[in-house]
Amino acid sequence: MSAGADASGLTFRQDYLADPAAWDALVALLNDTFGIDIAPLQDLGGPDPTGMPFGWFAEDGTLAANLTAFALPLLINGRRINAAAFQSGAVRPPWRGRGLYRDVTRKALAWCEEQGFEAIVLYTDKPALYEPYGFRSLPMHCYTGAAPAPAFSAHSARDLDLSRHADLASLRAALKGRMPVSETLAVMENAAMFLINTQFDPSVTLSVLDDRQAVIAWKMEGDRFILLDVVAPKIPTLAEIIGALGLRPASVEVLFCPDRLRWEDEMQPLEGGTCFMIRAATEIVLEAPAMLSPMADF
Repeated sequence: MSAGADASGLTFRQDYLADPAAWDALVALLNDTFGIDIAPLQDLGGPDPTGMPFGWFAEDGTLAANLTAFALPLLINGRRINAAAFQSGAVRPPWRGRGLYRDVTRKALAWCEEQGFEAIVLYTDKPALYEPYGFRSLPMHCYTGAAPAPAFSAHSARDLDLSRHADLASLRAALKGRMPVSETLAVMENAAMFLINTQFDPSVTLSVLDDRQAVIAWKMEGDRFILLDVVAPKIPTLAEIIGALGLRPASVEVLFCPDRLRWEDEMQPLEGGTCFMIRAATEIVLEAPAMLSPMADF
């Protein structure tokens, strides 16, 4: 236990995602703290198998404090980075101010060091909390511009329904063999995060382009097409995507670096919301403005 932490009446545990009671306690902690329900993960294939939670439990099984680390390989500036990510960090109100979150953070950092990860990333609305541990914020940017003329495909897109076993299996297979959506900044493997993020925003549509073996995560706001992610062995151009979807939007917003889309765009800094932070032995600077797809949010 970290110096100064008061864990009286609590028991420390780690690696409990496979324990049904502990999983339910984690679901309850995140739902009560953030209003986020991760329970549907069990119907989508289960939590990330690389996940390693660190937590303090009360005698009645309540999870008082938690932080989970998991493997999140990234492509940054064209190079694969063996990275980990932190998520599900929370402390219930009765146990706040006792140093428990500092304790699980230090335990998670030590575990990541033992595993040999090159970098650790996280999202937070409290960056000052993580700066003492060596994390620094990376500015995130999206891209906007006029829609290209659609390149119509002989095969029309169809929507995926993840309540259908065949569609869920198809998406899971596609996520395993995907090309990173950007050379500048992109996840390489993120099946669990992509799948649970499909449950959080009902306005997002998943459409499959069968001739391209591509799954497109997108939505419309008025006459603006918003592209969240592309899961494919080779990324189609933006013109091919909107053509296959049968759309004629006036403008486009892309929520990742569109270096593979063959499209004229303008960079826009993201303001407000959460900060993306990274901790690495050597400084990492993005070669172009970028952001992780919202379908990779964790």
